[in-house]
Amino acid sequence: MPAEDKIMIPGAPSSERPTVEEPTAAREPLAPKPDQQGPEAVSPTGSPTGAPVNSRAQSGQYLTTAQGLRVGDTDHSLKAGPRGPILLQDHHLREKITHFDHERIPERVVHARGAGAHGVFRSYGTASRITKAGFLAPDVETPVFVRFSTVLGSRGSADAVRDTRGFSTKFYTDEGTYDLVGNNIPVFFIQDGIKFPDVVHAAKPHPDREIPQAQSAHDTFWDFVSLHTEAQAHTMWNMSDRGIPRSYRTMEGFGVHTFRLSDEAGNTTLVKFHWKPKQGVHSLVWEEAQIINGMDPDFNRRDLADAIEAGAYPEWELGVQTFPDTEDQMFEGIDLLDPTKFVPEELAPVQPIGLMTLNANPTNYFAETEQVAFHPGHLVPGIDVTNDPLLQVRLFSYLDTQISRLGGPNFAQIPINRPHAPVNDMLRDGMHQTAVHAGVAPYRPNSLDGGCPFLAGQDMGAFVDVPEELAAGVKERRNPASFDDHFSQARLFFRSLTPVEQDHVIQAYTFELGKCYESVIRERQLMALANIDAGLCAAVASGLGMPVPGATVQVPDAEPSPALSQIGKTWPIAGRVVGLVVDSSSDLSQVNAAREALDAAGVVPLVIAPAGGVVGAGTDQEVVVQRTYLTARSTEFDALLVAAGGSPAPDAEQGRDAKAGEPATRVDPRVVLMLSEAYRHAKAIGAWGAGSGALEAAGISGDTPGITVGDGPDAVVSAVQEMLASHRAWDRFPAAPVGG
Repeated sequence: MPAEDKIMIPGAPSSERPTVEEPTAAREPLAPKPDQQGPEAVSPTGSPTGAPVNSRAQSGQYLTTAQGLRVGDTDHSLKAGPRGPILLQDHHLREKITHFDHERIPERVVHARGAGAHGVFRSYGTASRITKAGFLAPDVETPVFVRFSTVLGSRGSADAVRDTRGFSTKFYTDEGTYDLVGNNIPVFFIQDGIKFPDVVHAAKPHPDREIPQAQSAHDTFWDFVSLHTEAQAHTMWNMSDRGIPRSYRTMEGFGVHTFRLSDEAGNTTLVKFHWKPKQGVHSLVWEEAQIINGMDPDFNRRDLADAIEAGAYPEWELGVQTFPDTEDQMFEGIDLLDPTKFVPEELAPVQPIGLMTLNANPTNYFAETEQVAFHPGHLVPGIDVTNDPLLQVRLFSYLDTQISRLGGPNFAQIPINRPHAPVNDMLRDGMHQTAVHAGVAPYRPNSLDGGCPFLAGQDMGAFVDVPEELAAGVKERRNPASFDDHFSQARLFFRSLTPVEQDHVIQAYTFELGKCYESVIRERQLMALANIDAGLCAAVASGLGMPVPGATVQVPDAEPSPALSQIGKTWPIAGRVVGLVVDSSSDLSQVNAAREALDAAGVVPLVIAPAGGVVGAGTDQEVVVQRTYLTARSTEFDALLVAAGGSPAPDAEQGRDAKAGEPATRVDPRVVLMLSEAYRHAKAIGAWGAGSGALEAAGISGDTPGITVGDGPDAVVSAVQEMLASHRAWDRFPAAPVGG
């Protein structure tokens, strides 16, 4: 018997050990664990019923609807043929999705923790050849509101968690509101929206203990994705550095689905939308993220707001990949209706169509960021949906959830959601109705209100659903055969990364699976990794201390896609944050010269000193202190400049600050900690004058990649700025390639 079975180790997710294989023999629900007990079974008015405590738990061996009807398939929506649209008559889908949408009040079920900003989108006009959408005509400027978010955590969770990020944009066009509701990852966990309640239930905290918060490193998540292998592509992206972005400002966005654009002549083009940050795509390293979640849980939302306040306005180019609107809706062997697939940019380049600039923070978080309501069915002429089965269910789900979360059908009248186009919808009454409608005939045709409102023709900007001929099919619950490939794109993504990034993926899988209590779940996920890349699987298995399984599926190789790597390019540095360590011994004229040089480059310089207030008070070079040794931590900064020896501050005592509890040295232990963390996280570090002594105390050599030591600030600051353009000094810790 394994040692873990001899000792009671808390954390088992259920009362019985699961099996590697999916259980198929029908049985009654498992009993609660011995340490679990529900409330007494009493009536709504408090009268005892005499029923067992667990009588309110689920019962019966088979999956049913809420009315007790047994269900034979809960993985596929009812479609008009395997590639056709989902049918409104699907009572099981509607009940499942509707019930799911109403599970959380009042915060969002997913994407509860968010940050928002106002801005403007300016169209280049390059999309006008494929769409008649007015806001994409040449030089049109459209107000926008953008909400970034994490998926799994509650409103009170931390920002720097490993998770998918939402990237949703509301365009207030003069043809009506258009919402592009996307993520920072171009593929999704599931292929059919009917599974959305399942994947979110699995990824959320365990329902018995409500832990862990805002994490996927637990049994139920990996149980689900190892059984639903269609999730492996998304999981691979999430285990990469994309799962812990440095900033919302340095995060890509994707529309995920394939959409259909139409021009004035009715010609159609299939597209995928991309947001490309002008500052590049950058991420945190894992230890850095863990420190941040303790030091500053609001790291990403603070970064966004601070950048806007400082005038370093975040910018993204909107681009499209275009594909012929063929009958099979395939491109280079990739099914464009499968939301777990992306199209490599080498096969279909991203064509820029406009620039978005975020230039204003909200006045009130609740009124704007929390109440903003997105919906992929908010469309404008020239942009239409496709039969992607995940997108089709989202068209139900988003509208439904807004009605519940925002108290009724009039959520569009909340100020942040109001269209910037005339509204004459004949919709009346309802909860939270704030309009005062005139007239007596909210119906049409009518004569009592003079016939108003009238129907618009296509020449007057009416939305026209693109006519689509549907192939004959059988009403059934199944996917097309092209949806069966679950591993090739995960392999493509992993093998497109640099060795450093591959190391991070290995670390992420090893950490996440290492947090799972059940060894069989780790074993099952290793079986999936074996089908993706043998080297990856072996490295993760080694870290877990488990045998290496063999592949069970033949997966074709593909040419790596360099666009998937975040490393190897240079980017603008405006908006980056650099810490300057100074004290009373520093040459303040040099410190001010460094600050001015950084500011001229659009970088935010923050002065770190032994104590608050000013350094050099009363002199013409005095410097205001933004951070102290007590309040600063390396994670706040993209690079460090050291212009002081770091002598111990007056509060360098264990009782004042536990970080100062290291053995006494000639350098404040908190400065050493700050430097050693920045070094481990591959950040640029520069020093001059007495600062070189602080580097020596931290054991950092000036010959190390990404480290610059000089006699004065000019060359040092210039070198650090150059390194900032590459985000990190990755060659400081070279990685060995992973075999496959």
